[in-house]
Amino acid sequence: MRTSPSTGTAAACTAAVLALLASGTTALAAPSDPPPAQGNEGRGYRATEVIAHRGASGYRPEHTVGAYELAIQQCADYIEPDLVMTADGVLVDRHENEISGTTDVAERPEFADRYTTKVVDGVSYSGWFTEDFTLAELKTLRAVERLPGLRPDNTAYDGRWDVPTFEEVLELAAASRTCDGDPVGVIPEIKHGTYFDSIGLSMEEPVVEALAAHGYDSPRDPAVIQSFEVANLQELDGLTDVRLAQLVNCSGAPYDQVEAGTGLTYADMVTREGLRDVGEYADQVGLCKDVMIPREADGTLGEPTSVIKDAHRAHLTVVGWTFRAENEFLPAEFRSSDDPAELGDMVGEVQVFLAAGMDQLFTDHPDLGVEAVQTRPRGRG
Repeated sequence: MRTSPSTGTAAACTAAVLALLASGTTALAAPSDPPPAQGNEGRGYRATEVIAHRGASGYRPEHTVGAYELAIQQCADYIEPDLVMTADGVLVDRHENEISGTTDVAERPEFADRYTTKVVDGVSYSGWFTEDFTLAELKTLRAVERLPGLRPDNTAYDGRWDVPTFEEVLELAAASRTCDGDPVGVIPEIKHGTYFDSIGLSMEEPVVEALAAHGYDSPRDPAVIQSFEVANLQELDGLTDVRLAQLVNCSGAPYDQVEAGTGLTYADMVTREGLRDVGEYADQVGLCKDVMIPREADGTLGEPTSVIKDAHRAHLTVVGWTFRAENEFLPAEFRSSDDPAELGDMVGEVQVFLAAGMDQLFTDHPDLGVEAVQTRPRGRG
């Protein structure tokens, strides 16, 4: 059985970042001026780790080098690359293998004939898919903002960056330090493992090999491999000593379990017995927020469930996803207005979850995640 190490400690952001947080504003550089690097001065104690969800994706197009660089400057402890594969077997960083919403592929006439429809994890999608492009072809595309209606400021960065490989993300992490001087952690997610296995592009082995090549091969290293599926994590438990995280959605079932006909659902996995089973192969459980604290009919937060305590009893670190600052994503009591794109009180929302016992968090807005951790009431969370 895997035993989850205690939540690591990380120091606070720099005095400059703290000043911005205290002002209640987020200062962003103009598109032509990348944000300045931060130093380590003015540090304080911060125990809960903040994970930059697809980078600082609230401020830059997701899964780009620019999003990861900004996340590191905003004092994230970990950066998250979602992994899919190219036709020639290279791990690349996209939330989905269908890339029409995150690249300019639809505007490229040379790839018009690649448009197709595929069934991925039982769902039909039409568009362009990474596995139909070589890495060289994919590298000619440019990344764009996935949510332009909610994040119009991010569109100023459309076209600036390409699609990074997993190797490039690992190299960035290796060359960077957190605001307290520690190595920047990486928490890759293997996307659609069953689907990629079915087309002869297994990802588990190359993920382990890439991590090992960069020195990530023990539970003490700042790396975690995550998946919404079960069988690939159980396989990984025998391939690496790097920590593993079982992701749990708000509803439904892991697709590999659907394919295998086991009947196992995410609801089954968050029972006390289910979490004990997860603890046999994983170190962490990444929970959809509503599993920890469901929302009431009026959109406000309800009472915490027993899931966090039950996960801790199973020696699992509890990671919550995903905290976003726009009103569109916030519980009703933390919204600032009826404008879905306006930023509300994500800091307040995160602090409710920390008080309920959540150990770590994924956020599109790492600066606000850091603020939430630093300013939470003493003795809570």
